[in-house]
This record gives sequence, structure tokens and C-alpha cells, in this order.
Amino acid sequence: MARVQLRFSPIIPTIASFLLAALWGLSVFAGWGLEAFCAGGEDSSTCSQRLGTVSTVSSLFAALAACCTAAAWLLPGARQDPRAFGRIMGAAVIAWIVAEGVLFLGGMLVR
Repeated sequence: MARVQLRFSPIIPTIASFLLAALWGLSVFAGWGLEAFCAGGEDSSTCSQRLGTVSTVSSLFAALAACCTAAAWLLPGARQDPRAFGRIMGAAVIAWIVAEGVLFLGGMLVR
């Protein structure tokens, strides 16, 4: 029985990683998170401090994701082995999704 191998371009998970990084960066540094979770309602300084704490926790996953993305492209073993590249980039995309999820759920709790 032959195994079916699905091949995909390495640029697809890389672009996904960069888009998730841009979304996370805009949410944390450009004020999108403040607009989404702290607009109106209670004292904005208290809300922004709590959202800052959530952003700090989220940044741990974002740093992991950025390191995985860089490792997938910079380590020679990962570049030469498509399976290793796919695993590392998969871990990067999952870490970005977790970082976004922590930011979203934390923002909902801050609200």
C-alpha cells in the first residue's frame, strides 16, 4: 500500500507565521487590544495595566513562536529536511495561535 505524501511550499507556514505575528504585534503595541477591551466602561488606566499583564504572559508564547520561525529558516538541518522544517514551523504557528488566544481570553477577563 502506497502512502500519500502531501507536499506544500515552505512559504505558506512562513506567511501564516508572519501574519499572526503582525496581528499580535498590532494588538499589543499599536493599541488594538486597548481599543477592543478597554474602550469605554471603567477606568482606562486600571484596564490598561491589567491588559499589560496579559500581554506580558502572551509575549512568552510570542517569543517562542518567533524563535521557532527563525530556527526553521536558520538551522541547516531544518532547511534541508522538509519533515523537520514542517514540525518546527508547525510549532511556531501553534505558538502564535496560543499567544493570540491568551491575549484574547485575557482581554475578555480584563473587561
